[in-house]
Amino acid sequence: MTEAYIYDAVRSPRGKGKKDGSLHEVTSVRMAANALNEIRDRNNLDTAEVEDVIMGCVTGVAEQGACLARSAVLYAGWDESTPGLHINRFCASGMEAVNLAANQVRGGGGDLYVAGGVEMMSRVPMASDGGALAIDPYLAMGSYFAPQGVSADLIATKYGFSRDDVDAYAVESQKRAAKAWEDGVFANSVFAVKDQNGITILDHDEFIRPGADMQSLGALKASFKDMGETMPGFDNVMKLRYPEVEKVNHVHHAGNSSGIVDGSTAILIGSKEIGDKLGLKPRARIKATAKIGSEPAIMLTGPVPVTEKILKDNGMQIGDIDVFEVNEAFAAVPLLFMQHFDVDHSVVNPNGGSIAMGHPLGATGAMIIGAALDELDRSGKETALATLCVAGGMGAATIIEKV
Repeated sequence: MTEAYIYDAVRSPRGKGKKDGSLHEVTSVRMAANALNEIRDRNNLDTAEVEDVIMGCVTGVAEQGACLARSAVLYAGWDESTPGLHINRFCASGMEAVNLAANQVRGGGGDLYVAGGVEMMSRVPMASDGGALAIDPYLAMGSYFAPQGVSADLIATKYGFSRDDVDAYAVESQKRAAKAWEDGVFANSVFAVKDQNGITILDHDEFIRPGADMQSLGALKASFKDMGETMPGFDNVMKLRYPEVEKVNHVHHAGNSSGIVDGSTAILIGSKEIGDKLGLKPRARIKATAKIGSEPAIMLTGPVPVTEKILKDNGMQIGDIDVFEVNEAFAAVPLLFMQHFDVDHSVVNPNGGSIAMGHPLGATGAMIIGAALDELDRSGKETALATLCVAGGMGAATIIEKV
């Protein structure tokens, strides 16, 4: 089987996903094209060599609809022979783009791919695409649907994470992200977003709040308490599915949940042969990929079973992994991961995560693979696992190894 290598990984800074965010005036197609052209220019890439561009984007409506990946290829001025594929696996869309590209290379379906994602949450609001999961009565009732925040609070309740636990995790994420930027950990990966005059719009993650502490987070109201307890009362739905839970303890809020942000990313993936041909030096090998379905009501536990699956399928143990990137959709998600696998917090999201830097839905999965790669470069360690929880009850994972 042909091996798949990562030759480069780039991402934009993450801008606040509101109208006053620095990236709000940049269109989705332009943000995607920015990432494509950064990967092209850094690697002196002949785009006619690229078999396909695969991009994740979750809210595929309005300017993010109609195969955004192909639109980005054309917008970027790439060779017209390069096609584009737009995919959606909710929060794992960017990771699935990388995994799909890697498995195409490994299976002989082409030698060179660009994979990544984009989400401009300030311009195309989350969930504005609708969907049967939440609005079809048969499906919603049959799967005990509740909003993700209520599911996150259910995880905290079932597995014993208090408000102090989730707040302390969030404070540490902010500290780690701020220090990573101060130490230049992301300097090789983050490109500046510029306007049409070449003036820099944003060159850093603007969502980070390094001053966050237990006192400031403690003053925030639990975001999902009202929808859980009163109107429309999703806690009762959770208790139907999990009758052992007497009361859902609502602990998540804006400060310990992932931030709404704008951003894009691209990863260059190919075989050794194409690397030799184009004079590219691999940074890592994509060792394994996996995806799985999980119980949809609690929804966000997917990183646990998908990690068990990817390790078992590849004859590995949890101790074989040096670095973990577990997407911080809500603080309870990485806390559950660390509890289940008994891994130390020092090796989980060592440079902060989505609580601090934000979660641009369709891009995050590829971004955390890039973050894992950056940490392997920084630390000199060998093996990293990246994983995300996914709406609808799913999980995705990727293992990379330095070469």
